Formats: sequence, structure tokens, C-alpha cells
Amino acid sequence: MEPVPKPIKPLLLEETWRWYGPNDPVTLEDVKQAGASGIVTALHQVPIGEVWSEEAIMERKKLLELHGFTWSVVESVPVHESIKLGKAEREQYIQAYKQTVRNLGKCGVHRICYNFMPVLDWTRTDLTRRWPDGSEALAYDADDLAAFDLFILKRDGAEKEYEAAAFSRAKAIFEKMTEKEKETLQQNIIAGLPGRMVEAYTVQEFRQAVAQYKDVSPAQIRENLAYFLKSIIPVCEEAGVYMAIHPDDPPRPILGLPPACSTRDDVAALLKAADSKHNGITLCVGTYASSPQNKVEEMAKEFASRTHFVHLRNVTKEMPPAPETGLGPAGCTFTESDHLGGDVDMYSIMLTMLQEKQRRKAEGWGVMSEIPFRPDHGHKMVDDMKLFLLCSFGVLQGALSTPWRTQCI
Repeated sequence: MEPVPKPIKPLLLEETWRWYGPNDPVTLEDVKQAGASGIVTALHQVPIGEVWSEEAIMERKKLLELHGFTWSVVESVPVHESIKLGKAEREQYIQAYKQTVRNLGKCGVHRICYNFMPVLDWTRTDLTRRWPDGSEALAYDADDLAAFDLFILKRDGAEKEYEAAAFSRAKAIFEKMTEKEKETLQQNIIAGLPGRMVEAYTVQEFRQAVAQYKDVSPAQIRENLAYFLKSIIPVCEEAGVYMAIHPDDPPRPILGLPPACSTRDDVAALLKAADSKHNGITLCVGTYASSPQNKVEEMAKEFASRTHFVHLRNVTKEMPPAPETGLGPAGCTFTESDHLGGDVDMYSIMLTMLQEKQRRKAEGWGVMSEIPFRPDHGHKMVDDMKLFLLCSFGVLQGALSTPWRTQCI
């Protein structure tokens, strides 16, 4: 009698879930039922710029392992604003970052997702856009952003950057807004500020943070990014840690802030700046797709060998009236869509990543053959929407915006 053949394990990407730590209302038991095997998390309690100790890293790692999970990706170890600005004191923060990299590697945590976007982590103008099925999605309206920039933030020199038609649309929107609507728009945009709760910021503080970049050109911030990478990638190589930059979200120079990583050419330049497989990217499909300048399916193929983490979400773009191109100071409008119903061919993205995983396994990458992904910015639905009403913005909002349905792609 011939032996029963062993079942063939399908070639899959590693399913992960972003978890915000012990205070996250989504528990690890919930995540286990969702089917994820890896966790994407960070030590949010550590102030930006300080070293993550081995003790704190191991405490989180052991907690995850106790529940049967792998700490697959750190998202993120934030980059201090002094490094982005290229200030003299950046050296102390780069040294701290290096030590955190060493400690993570020593503890067996090998991937870091980070971003170099000035001031903000992400920007949306609407956090509760109603989707046809009744769920709620994140959305970005270019005219609303322009209204905030021109008439609420009142950024110095902003009026010179907008074409007359865009300026007129923004002014008309602002003039029709109630005080409550202005306050909501302000809170929605400031929600993307890292490291503090929304209520801790005022428009004046936000204006001051943005003004720091008034004289920083796109070329300069990319030079500062290259300096950062050249400093830390040798340490990453020694520690066995892989960096994966997340693109500017949205990928454009909003609010006068210089973009660091928004386009295909930006990615090519930063990978060349420190030419090591330890210097890689987070392929955030929805972010890159938010600009008509990016052909995401082609980018996925071109940069597959340097992709160490994937954010799978999709968007539906709305282009501004001609002759505007959607590449202006506020870009184009987009809504975070169903994963299989947006502008990007998600099947093509998945096929590219599965082929890349197969290549890595053949080359003997070991544990780094795995390419973890997470759904990212799912719609709020059913009980999510009820529970969300009880929570404040910030960390909890991010945790509540990844329901399991978005994982099933």
C-alpha cells in the first residue's frame, strides 16, 4: 500500500494584523479568531527619539508568543523630526535609532516599517465617508484640503500655489461650512499627527510645525533621508534587520510639505542611496495608488526584490476638472474602496508578491522569505461603528478601522 501523500501547503503571504498593544480594544484573542498568524505592533509608549530597551521589546514579544503569534513587523520606530529637517541634533537621534535597531535584531524582530513624511503620518479629510453598503471609509477630498490649507490653517504663501479654479472651489466650500464642519475638518486632518492625541494640538501649533519646512525643498528632504539610510543600514546589516519605508500618505506635497517618498522615482533613488537588500520598502498599494502619477502594478514588479512588507488596500480616485492633472498642491480626491473594487488590480499585486516569495525561498532567505501583509484601513462596519462612538480618535481609531472582512482578499 502506498503511503498517503502529505497535503501540499499552499504558497501564501504571511497574514498579519496591526495591534496597538495591551490597551487596544481589539484583543489578541480576537485577532486569533480572525486567522492572522503575525502581529504588526510597536512600543507606542516610548517617546519618539528614545531607545527601545531590550527589556521592553522582549516583554512585548513574549506577550505575543504567549498567544501563539510572531512579532512580524514593527510599525513603526518613528523617525524624529530633527532627522527629517537635517538639524544639527539629528546625530543623537540617529544614534538612538541605531541602538533600537540593534536591540530589535538581538531580540529576533527583523522588520521595521517607518515613514519619512514631514509632520504627519497620514492625512484624510473625512474619517466617516459613507460607503454604498452602509459601512464607513476614510476619504480625502482635494478641495476640502485646499479649504483647510487656505482658510483655516492660513499657511503663509499657500494662495500662490493654487490655480485660480482650485482656489475658487476651495473658497466656495469654506464659505458654506458651519463652524462645526470647520472644526471637524480640522480634527480629521490633525488626526494624522503622530505621537499625541488629537485634542493636544491647536491650529497654531500645527501651523508652526508645518512652517519648519518652509525652506526645505523636496531635494533637501530626500538628501536628509539618504543621510539617515546611509547611517543606519550598515547597522541593520549587522543586526539582521530590514527597513521598509512607507510612502508619504497621500503621495504629494500637501500643505507645502516636501514629499520624501511619493513616486516611483523617489523609491528608486532611496534604494540606490543605500544599495542593500536591508534597505527596502513597504508596498502600500492604496497610498501609491492615490496619485495618478504611479502605476502601482508596475512598481510592485520593479521593486519586488526590495519589498519587505505589504499594505493591501485599494482606492477609487476622482480627478479634478480639466486641465488640472491631480498633481497640484492638493492632488486629487480619493476614497478607500473595497479591496477588490478599486483602481488597482489586486490580483496582479498578490501574484507578484507570491512569485517574489517563491524566489526568496529558492535563494535560501530563510525566515525573510516570508512577506507579511496586513489589510490596512478597512471600512468600519457592524459593531465597529457602534464601538467607535465610545472611543476617542488617535490610536484606538486606527485599531478599529481594520475589520476582518478586509483581510479576506
